Amino acid sequence: MGAVHLAVTDGEQALLFYEHVVGLTLMGRENDGTIRMGARGLELVVLHPGARRPVLRGTSGLYHLAIVVPSRRELARAVGRLINIGYPHAPTDHVLTKSDYLWDPDGNGIEIYAETPEDGTWEFANGTFRSWARDGSLRSGRDPIDIPQLLAELRPDDSLEEPMPEGTRMGHVHLHVHDLSEAVDFYHGVLGFDITGVAETWGAAFVSAGGYHHHLGLNTWAGEGAPQAPDDASGLRHFTIEVPSQSDLSIVTARLEEKGSVQTESGAGVFVRDPSGNRVHLKTQE
Repeated sequence: MGAVHLAVTDGEQALLFYEHVVGLTLMGRENDGTIRMGARGLELVVLHPGARRPVLRGTSGLYHLAIVVPSRRELARAVGRLINIGYPHAPTDHVLTKSDYLWDPDGNGIEIYAETPEDGTWEFANGTFRSWARDGSLRSGRDPIDIPQLLAELRPDDSLEEPMPEGTRMGHVHLHVHDLSEAVDFYHGVLGFDITGVAETWGAAFVSAGGYHHHLGLNTWAGEGAPQAPDDASGLRHFTIEVPSQSDLSIVTARLEEKGSVQTESGAGVFVRDPSGNRVHLKTQE
């Protein structure tokens, strides 16, 4: 997964948030006001100021972007920073991962997480989601994180203000869609992701590549048939999927053409909208 592009109302406010609350680093600014944020030279979030209102609830679009840090210690740094500044957040133990959730000033959702497969796993079965601890016990997968235990990962000289480190990347993107089966058909049948699981009782599905737990989450939690957000609202501009080679991109593009999907080609890949109107940028890895 590559960079996620977001429309925001106030560029300076968003810059301060992503720098001092999330822990990203300013990578560059463009004449049109675009602000590029990342970690150790890897672009992760691109901000496009000029939206006239915050995220509009009940529409398709971004549920959250999910930044994965390389260790529990780095997650502890991120959680500790949020506690220290008093920013609202929701630390959650998914067993397979440990995650913290927050929202930017415009209502764009953000997850910061670390992989913790040594603690257990999760699975989809009988149309729902289940999580198991290492000892085999059933877990909800939505318990609060043990904060004292997590913060014990920090060293005495660790600075909570340190930016996100080398190895930080975009782990996954979670989308609001207007129809779950239609979204799964597109991301699995057309783009070619594997189905990790479908939980009809939750109105959610996960798809991935290469055996990962999920690169994309899809849900109907904004409502079945949720419309696209208006153009002047904050929210998802587009997100990026990087494929290994030009030949891989050509294969996906051919499938899109065969299905008649609306797309716009550019010099750096292909743009396409999913059935819910979420815009995807397909490109090769740089």
